[in-house]
Amino acid sequence: MDSRLWSRLPQQLVDRILAFLPLPAFFRARSVCKRWYALLYSNSFLQLYLQVSPCHHWFIFFTHKTPNTSTIYRNNFTNLNNNGDEQGDNVLSTRAYLFDPYEVKWYIIPFSIIPLGFSPATTSGGLVCWVSDEPGLKNLFLHNPLLGSVTQLPPTRRPRLFPSVGLSVTTASVDLILAGDDMISPYAVKNLTAESFHIDSSGFYSVWDTTSSLPRLCSLESGQMLHSDGRFYCMNYSPFSVLAYDVSSNAWWKIQAPMRRFLRSPCLVESKDRLILVAAVEKSKLNVPRSLRMWVLQGCGSQWAEIERMPQQFCEISSNLEGNLHGFAYQPTLAAPVTALVHQLASSSLSEF
Repeated sequence: MDSRLWSRLPQQLVDRILAFLPLPAFFRARSVCKRWYALLYSNSFLQLYLQVSPCHHWFIFFTHKTPNTSTIYRNNFTNLNNNGDEQGDNVLSTRAYLFDPYEVKWYIIPFSIIPLGFSPATTSGGLVCWVSDEPGLKNLFLHNPLLGSVTQLPPTRRPRLFPSVGLSVTTASVDLILAGDDMISPYAVKNLTAESFHIDSSGFYSVWDTTSSLPRLCSLESGQMLHSDGRFYCMNYSPFSVLAYDVSSNAWWKIQAPMRRFLRSPCLVESKDRLILVAAVEKSKLNVPRSLRMWVLQGCGSQWAEIERMPQQFCEISSNLEGNLHGFAYQPTLAAPVTALVHQLASSSLSEF
C-alpha cells in the first residue's frame, strides 16, 4: 500500500469508516494516534456514530456480587475503561461478561464505580439500570459499562422492596417504570402501585408519577420488565399470566398465558418488537419437563401462537444444566445522548431532597 495515498484520505471519510468498525476493533484502533483516541469524546464523531453505526445485539451477564480485590482482569477491550485508580470501601469490584453472538466471543469488563448495595435490574439502549437493594425509597443508576459512565436518577417516591423494573432508552427519550412490592406495612398487599419516570429531548419530563392501579390479585415477583412497541410487559404468578402497561394511555391489563397451569419457569423475551414467552411445559408430576416451548403474542394483544418447540432429547439435557450467571439482552453503544438530560434533571432534583 502506498502510505502517501492513504494519508490523504479526507478525515470525514476516515471517521465514517471508524464509526462502522465493530466495537472491539474500534477500541483497539484508539491506540493508533491521539486523534483516534479522542474520538470517544468528540461530539461530532458520536453524532456520526449514532447515525451510521450498525446495531449490535449482544448479551451481558453478571455473577453474584462478591468483593474481588485480589485479581484484576484486563484485555484490549477493558483496559480503555479502567485507569487503575483505587476506590474506597463503599464500592464493589464488579465484572460484567459480554457475549458477542456474531463473532462467538466473550469479553470481561471490570468496573468498580457502582456502590455496594446495588443490583443490575434491566438494560436498554446500551445502558444498565442498577437499583438499590435496601427496602425503602429506591435509588437508581444508569450505567454504560463500555465507557464507565454513571448517571444517577432522582429517588423514587414510594418505598418498595424488590420491584419489577422496566427500562426503554432511545436516542431521544428515557422511560423507566417500577411496579409492585410496595412497602406500605408488614400486613398490606404489596403489589398495588407502579411509578414511572420519563424524560425526552423536547424538554418534557415527569419524575416518578404514580401510574394507574395494577390489576386486581396480581402477584409480581421481582424481575425485569420488557419493552415492546410502546408497552411494558412482565410475568404474573399464581396462576401464570402476563401484565401489560401501555405508556401512552397509562393503563394496565392482564393477558392470559397459554397452558398457564402447566408452565414451569416462564420467561419473556423481545425480538423485533414481538413479545415471546419461553417456558417449560410439564403435564405430569414428573421432575423432568416434557417440553420447552415458545409462543409469540399476536397483533390483537391477547392471543398466543406457538412458534417453536425444543426436541425432547435437548430438553432432557438442558433440564440438568445450572448456572450462576444473571443475564440480559444488551445493545453495546458508544453514546447515549439522553443521559445528559437525565444528569441535569437528577442534579436539580437531588438538590431538593
